[in-house]
Amino acid sequence: MSWLRGLFGDGESAGADDPSDATAAGATGNDRDARGHDQPRVGLFVDGPNVLREEFDVDLDDVRDAAERYGHLAFGRLYLNENAPAGLIQAAEARGFEVVSTSGDVDVKLGVDATAATVEESIDVLVVASRDTDFKPVLEAAAERGLATIAVAPGEHGRSDALRNTAHESITLE
Repeated sequence: MSWLRGLFGDGESAGADDPSDATAAGATGNDRDARGHDQPRVGLFVDGPNVLREEFDVDLDDVRDAAERYGHLAFGRLYLNENAPAGLIQAAEARGFEVVSTSGDVDVKLGVDATAATVEESIDVLVVASRDTDFKPVLEAAAERGLATIAVAPGEHGRSDALRNTAHESITLE
């Protein structure tokens, strides 16, 4: 993960080969990364309709854990349509997710919010959990702005090759 060290630090500290290692991310309190942060700020955007499907059996805790490997989770947002069951919303909120419910297209709302987060410089790492190739331009725009990009697939059969090939790294949940 030398690309991540290149974005967030010199990689000279002990444990720099592992981004989940606190010293690699500069979390000692004394070492700061190139942007002046203790750890990279991670923004997690989850495409609920494409990830939380019965055939994938995805656990939101696993999605969050995958994102947290890359730094401090600044926020985790789960995007759902307005017809999402109340139990799903409650379960997501209990796991620390901000639930964004929309009457329009979930993809558009997630794409706009993720792009805004990269432009506003509120995150250093963009993590998109989806199997939808609509998010390829979002990952490209984030990478152009110098952010690390991660694509999380809900399973082997839910993986998008376009997202996997566009992101700096990809994770397939088991």
